[in-house]
Amino acid sequence: MRFPAPLISGTLLLREKRFLAHVRLDDGRTVVAHTNNTGAMRGCSTPGSRVWLSPADNPQRKLKWTWELISIADSPASPTPVLAGINTILPNRLAAEALRDERIAPLAGYDRVRTEVRYGTEKSRIDVLLERGEHERCWVEVKNVTLVDADGRGSFPDSPSERGRKHLRELGAMAEAGDRAAVLFVVQRADIVSVEPADAVDPEYGAELRRVAALGVEVLAWQADVTVQGVTLERELPVRL
Repeated sequence: MRFPAPLISGTLLLREKRFLAHVRLDDGRTVVAHTNNTGAMRGCSTPGSRVWLSPADNPQRKLKWTWELISIADSPASPTPVLAGINTILPNRLAAEALRDERIAPLAGYDRVRTEVRYGTEKSRIDVLLERGEHERCWVEVKNVTLVDADGRGSFPDSPSERGRKHLRELGAMAEAGDRAAVLFVVQRADIVSVEPADAVDPEYGAELRRVAALGVEVLAWQADVTVQGVTLERELPVRL
């Protein structure tokens, strides 16, 4: 997926209240950008880092910029700077695009790809619903992974996530009802070599992930190539439960 307009580069001054980022653009202007990321963004929000913003395409929007990428100079898993995607809305689009193109082999072969479909007993929306024929369905929940350790092990979540645990419960219920269900971890940085639950951050999430995996929920991880021109899902990574 290519960015619809060229990204604008600058320097991160401050991440404020989760949803706001103060950035000094290369032309000297200081702007406030929206941050589509509710996590802690551990290692991905260091002041002074190089960042890239996308311009808002809605003239009525209060904040005219969205924070998309960051260059991480002090990655624990890489001696050189790593470009990472931090917009948590983008992975859903990447996953839907790759599923429509049948580039994610374990989830290929479906006739229809729908997004943001209501389902479950806890009033959830599934990120992607795959359908084949009249009765075959696969419910796919997409999560963005940016947290990494010195061995290149990526993990999710980067802060305690009741919402994430709710999504796992919903997927488990779908699997128990006879449908196919999957968690797809989207990795938007090149220094991650595998993915696992972040037990040190949210042990309840890890326990729930293992519980629903035992019920038949598939756990997949796919890594993206990240550039300032665009982001594309390219390769599968091992998942360690």
